[in-house]
Amino acid sequence: MTTQPPYLAITAEIGRRIRSGELSPGDRVPSTRAITREWGVAMATATKALAALRREGLVRPEPGVGTVVVAATAAGGPAGGAAAGLSRERIVRAALELADAEGLDALSMRRLGTALSTSTMALYRHVPGKGELVRLMTDAVCGEVPMGPVPADWRTGLEHAARWLRGVYARHRWMAPAMASFTRPVAAPNAMAYTEWVLTALQGTGLTAAQKIYTHLTLFAYVQGVGLADDLEERARQDSGISDGEWMERNEPRFDAIQSAGSYPLLTTLTEADGFDLSLETLFEFGLRRTLDGIAALIGETSA
Repeated sequence: MTTQPPYLAITAEIGRRIRSGELSPGDRVPSTRAITREWGVAMATATKALAALRREGLVRPEPGVGTVVVAATAAGGPAGGAAAGLSRERIVRAALELADAEGLDALSMRRLGTALSTSTMALYRHVPGKGELVRLMTDAVCGEVPMGPVPADWRTGLEHAARWLRGVYARHRWMAPAMASFTRPVAAPNAMAYTEWVLTALQGTGLTAAQKIYTHLTLFAYVQGVGLADDLEERARQDSGISDGEWMERNEPRFDAIQSAGSYPLLTTLTEADGFDLSLETLFEFGLRRTLDGIAALIGETSA
């Protein structure tokens, strides 16, 4: 028996509340934070659930209010829908919802046309293809949260930039794979603004122009690597239908059998050590500090 992903179960329950009248048109549906509290899931799962509800036409975002239930038409369907005119912005929003909920592999122009109740050819009048669509999506998510002013201290600036980028990848898991190429960077204004921000933070360090670019790309690569791991972990949870803790519990006898032979004494000591926390968050924090320490050494050498 296949267990459905948690976000689909949440979507089904909130959809039931809407269809039964527990939630009326204009009512706020549970926010991402409320969903994480009620169902005990991660923020990314809550975001996927709301995206799925938007894709079904049951809810819509209301600026300054939150996500609210849409009014039904006389035919019983959501207001607007196919009757609403297409625009590039609407197409990008729908593509973001689909990619956030199901990943970039699930996104196609045909699938997007179905979600928007229109033909694939109608989409091509606004966006020439999936490659351009992903570029527009990337630029849109990079412009969601302003980075703010550049701090005077380079380390504070780079730490902020790393956490800002990790936040982008956390909200949109598909972004890390989409930004994977270094030799073919995305030509998107908001993404380029991130690079400009980081280079500005390095202005007073004494690094050469090439060293600043390499420093930016090194930090970018580190955060992207953790973002890719996040994406793979989320796929594994969805495919298996079990949590990380449940997976470890099921596989613990196998690890114990291998380690009982005594062939890996150092590894056994490490995994049994107090305070060892195998999570991507602790790995990110440890690696970020070490990366910044390395940059500090380079800046120190250059200054000397």
